[in-house]
Amino acid sequence: MENELKELLGKTIKVVVTDENDVFYFAQQKGLTFKIDKSEFEHAVEKGTEVTGFAYENADHELQVTQNIPKSGIDQYGFGEVVAVRRNLGVFVDIGLPNKDIVVSLDDLPEVTRIWPKKGDKLLVGLKSDNKNRLWGDLASEDIFRGLAAKADAKMQNQDVFATTYRMKMAGTHVLTDDYYLGFIHPSERDEEPRLGQRLKARVIGVRPDGILNLSLRPRAYEAISDDAQMILAALEHQGGQLSYTDKSSPEDIKTFFGISKGQFKRAVGHLMKAGLVRQENGKLILNKQQ
Repeated sequence: MENELKELLGKTIKVVVTDENDVFYFAQQKGLTFKIDKSEFEHAVEKGTEVTGFAYENADHELQVTQNIPKSGIDQYGFGEVVAVRRNLGVFVDIGLPNKDIVVSLDDLPEVTRIWPKKGDKLLVGLKSDNKNRLWGDLASEDIFRGLAAKADAKMQNQDVFATTYRMKMAGTHVLTDDYYLGFIHPSERDEEPRLGQRLKARVIGVRPDGILNLSLRPRAYEAISDDAQMILAALEHQGGQLSYTDKSSPEDIKTFFGISKGQFKRAVGHLMKAGLVRQENGKLILNKQQ
């Protein structure tokens, strides 16, 4: 019976209805009896009717079949949402079953728990069973992700993308974008290591010949600057790209024109110069042409 059960769990199977009570139909396959929630049917089902559904063991350790077939299964992979985390066991993932979350074992998660998924993160999982016929989440391999992915082209350079992390390595973070492109984030292009399953906003800083995106989590230079620097940029654009104010100008003149102190002005101009957005020449602050 154990072998028969292993053949059925985590798969879409056909069962034959043999009995019912007020809440469930009971159906059989290979001598095993599965519950089916009556709420899944619009009309009454007669004994002897064949029903197709997904076989699993519910949270109460009862065999059940649901017609709401999840995308995840044995050798089938779909995204599920993390609903709980237990450090001594792993993470619980909702794959769409009505009364059962699937556990991804701590043995399959990063050794460093701070980069474990958190509630709300997404994981691409299939299912696998152990020698006790318990179903566990099976994280998709690199080959699975490569099989899903499209090849990016050079037109994506400098675009913003949303992506979900799926592999953490010393060399960097591997992600899949919402549009199913593979991406890579080098440690130098982030301030901290993302979590497994975390959704990120990134920008494309390169497109490799194999169609994989090189991504950065760091903001563009003009996005990282202060409000004072943004205001100075706006003034430059309004005045045709030049202003007769530099870090040599008097505090009074700076205060009158910009409404900020000379210290604030110098810091803002310093950031703009470091970002390559402006330069100072001949007593003038000049907007660089590429901007």
